[in-house]
Amino acid sequence: MRASDDLRLGTTSTAPQEPLPPPPEEQTAVRAGSPGEWLRVNLFPTPVNGLLSVVMGSVLAYVVYRFVRYVFVTGRWEIVRVNLRVFLLGRFPPDELARVWGAIFIAALVAGMVAGVSSHRRGGGDLRASVRRAAPLLLVLVVLLTFSRTWLPALLTVASFGVAGIGHLLGKVAPPKLSRRLPLLALAGVLGAYVVLTAFGGVGWALWGGLLLTLFLALGGIVISFPFGVLLALGRRSSFPAIRVVCVAYIELIRGVPLITLIFMAFLMVGFFLPPRFPTPDLTTRVLIALILFTAAYVAEVVRGGLQSVPRGQIEAAQAIGLSPLKQTYKIVLPQALRNVIPALVGQFISLFKDTSLVAFVGALDLLNVAQVVTSQGAFLAQGLAAETLSFVSLIYWACCYSMSRASQRLEKRLGVGER
Repeated sequence: MRASDDLRLGTTSTAPQEPLPPPPEEQTAVRAGSPGEWLRVNLFPTPVNGLLSVVMGSVLAYVVYRFVRYVFVTGRWEIVRVNLRVFLLGRFPPDELARVWGAIFIAALVAGMVAGVSSHRRGGGDLRASVRRAAPLLLVLVVLLTFSRTWLPALLTVASFGVAGIGHLLGKVAPPKLSRRLPLLALAGVLGAYVVLTAFGGVGWALWGGLLLTLFLALGGIVISFPFGVLLALGRRSSFPAIRVVCVAYIELIRGVPLITLIFMAFLMVGFFLPPRFPTPDLTTRVLIALILFTAAYVAEVVRGGLQSVPRGQIEAAQAIGLSPLKQTYKIVLPQALRNVIPALVGQFISLFKDTSLVAFVGALDLLNVAQVVTSQGAFLAQGLAAETLSFVSLIYWACCYSMSRASQRLEKRLGVGER
């Protein structure tokens, strides 16, 4: 009897069927059995895979051995220990270090509040997961404390953690409406730290250097270029031809020029565009202008892609309920567009953080330039210590960039980016 006859008569075929695969939890149990079983299933399922596992395992073991030996045995880290303050602060006056710690305390307080508000809004957070997410920055902190020659930085670091804990508690008891103001709260923390460093007879950014200058250029470039880029993206889609042509010309011109060229142009030509007898900006201001102009053009293109991804029906619905064009933009279109391009935006900001190293070509004493300058000191001249200084700098760059990437992934997951 055919299968169609079985269905017509309401009967089922008794033909043997293939057994269903075990459920995922049973498969996991098989894979997570004894160590020998795990090795056989995952590393040596076939002779070819087994050979590849042996070869790659040997290479990995050798790389790990060389790395550990370099870090703990052959590496000459005295150059970093002696110049640690220069790596972190550059030419910052030593008698003004209290301002730096004040800025760190403000940043720790605000960071704790942001974390407290976020965890309270999500109904609590996992401390173990938080520590795991902050592992790269904690690793850099441990390295810095290891290189420190006094106990005072360690004590102040513990105090900053206490301040962050206080901020976390304040964030948990904060009113719920504060959760919608987290970007403004973070911006207030950055501005507060800047005021502590510079106000009331403080130290201007012309004397900053090292990691402090790198963070300042990156944060300044992000904070200023982001709204500028959003305006350029909106202007490129404007219905006014004059505005659209100007925005398109700016974006295409800047994106067609390498960043190092803009930095050299800012270094040499900013003074020519200023009115007569107007003071010429210092070096830090000029390179910051170049970074802002460059990043804003790329942010504009990223945001333009997000604006094009918003369905036309959203705009028509906003028009149907009587929203003005301005409210349609900042209440309906722009939030959805920015949500869709979070990965690309964060990628651009990570690129900006790494591109700050290019300011070394015009003499700015950023983190990378410090790594090159300290090897010219009399006590370390011609000793081949560039590997140690560049390794230390690379660790800091990696920790900051990786932390930004992880924060982006958390934000994407929370907002459901890429999900229907």
